[in-house]
Amino acid sequence: MDGDFKQVYGEYLRDESRQVGWAESIAFPRTEAEIISNLKEMSRKKIPVTSQGARTGLAASAVPYGGYIINLSKMNKVTGARYDEKEDRFFLTLQPGVLLSDLRKYIANKSFDVTGWDIESLHALKFMEKGKWFYSTDPTESSASMGGIASCNASGARSYKYGSARDHITGLRVVLADGDVLALKRGKCLASGDEFSLITEKGREIKGRLPKYKMPDVRKNTSGYYNKPGMDMIDLFIGSDGTLGIISEIEIELSKTSPVNWGITIFMPDEDKALDLVRALRREIKVAGIDLNLNPSAVEFFSHKALKLLRERQKTSAFSNIQELKDTYHTAIYVEIESKTNDEAWKEVEKLGDVINALGGDEGETWLAYNSVNLEKLHDFRHACPECVNLQIDIIKKSNPGITKLGTDMSVPDDKLKDVMIMYNEGIEENKLDGVIFGHIGNNHLHVNIIPRNMDEYEKGKELFLLWAEKVAAMGGAVSAEHGVGKLKVPFLKKMYSEEEINEMRRLKKIFDPAQILNRGTIFEYVEGQ
Repeated sequence: MDGDFKQVYGEYLRDESRQVGWAESIAFPRTEAEIISNLKEMSRKKIPVTSQGARTGLAASAVPYGGYIINLSKMNKVTGARYDEKEDRFFLTLQPGVLLSDLRKYIANKSFDVTGWDIESLHALKFMEKGKWFYSTDPTESSASMGGIASCNASGARSYKYGSARDHITGLRVVLADGDVLALKRGKCLASGDEFSLITEKGREIKGRLPKYKMPDVRKNTSGYYNKPGMDMIDLFIGSDGTLGIISEIEIELSKTSPVNWGITIFMPDEDKALDLVRALRREIKVAGIDLNLNPSAVEFFSHKALKLLRERQKTSAFSNIQELKDTYHTAIYVEIESKTNDEAWKEVEKLGDVINALGGDEGETWLAYNSVNLEKLHDFRHACPECVNLQIDIIKKSNPGITKLGTDMSVPDDKLKDVMIMYNEGIEENKLDGVIFGHIGNNHLHVNIIPRNMDEYEKGKELFLLWAEKVAAMGGAVSAEHGVGKLKVPFLKKMYSEEEINEMRRLKKIFDPAQILNRGTIFEYVEGQ
């Protein structure tokens, strides 16, 4: 790699995984036509291409393994809107480089740059009432790009109610490796059993067979290619980590806001009681005969060590805005609820208070946010935990450059939640590691972050993750729930699927990318010289 290239474009060789790659050149297209031109040339020369957006991913999908980078950050416009008046549904069309944080602002303020919008889009905008709509896919990292969110099928805290990115994507334009384009609309191109046929904009037919493997029966899964008989073929490209084509345009459907949106942070005396609370919230059990009917949009978890880390960081100015965490707080569950009226919400919250007390918690120590200002404070608390972990890793990395972030992204079926929690805790304790657990417990999806103090602990952590992947797969779980496979989880995927099943994925990729130039090393193991 040219030293000048690294000096000028070094930041584009890494992402939030803390992995660093290499490349020879980079392009920043502003239009789909420029992507097409770039891919045609790279395809003709058989030069590997890595696509990337804001590079906020944690699985190293955006880290290049040689060749050419296509960075989509300059394709950052919302390009149109659509309104279904009959069903009261609102849609936006946007380029892949639009940042989630910007999109939220545009929607909240109805502040779109409508330059270049067609008449239909301008007409649709008249029906967009302020405060009525929002984009419900809410990954923790708000600086993520929409193309990246689609590529890894990202989700977030509110996925408990609203699902993942896939559930809100209604259209895609995908530039294939040879420069041809697929225009995909949800409901318009379904597989016939395990066979599919797609027509490109040049009129070329792409035919193939879907793999035979079955996806796990879990609430969240981004482990390899989406695959179901009779599936909508748009879903194959969502969550494909940029290995089948480069997304040049996305249509998303917005969700309607609820009149009442409250946040509740509940502190429990131990982990077992916290799990019982989760089961009660999911209406799997009754506590003290109380039938909860909260219908939460988010159910999040923070371990004892996660709260300890936050307490330590609270002393610094960067995290002084989060509410004070008392030493008596052991484990936390964060719940977000939506309701039609305040009275309705209060009725259910009062019942929740009785459940908390019955489980040994203290209703009086519960944080309740019933307005936007206080709710934002609870969001800051929720987001502070991964930020603190990243800061710890950055400090350690100064004396141990080889250390990168070690975080799980696995999910299990509902009946395996307690089992997987025991597995995580025992693994951390037996190996004498420092581990912080937080995440989307309502979906049986926890992020376990190992903070290694030296290279020995780093290697021990990696071995432990591989063992966990094997055990999670045996439980019927998924080795990646929301971050995609990328490059870091390729070994995990081998624990979940057989060699033949992974070869099925390879054969599917070759249908769309015969020369295997797109995002090499992602999903499939990279071998030097191939």
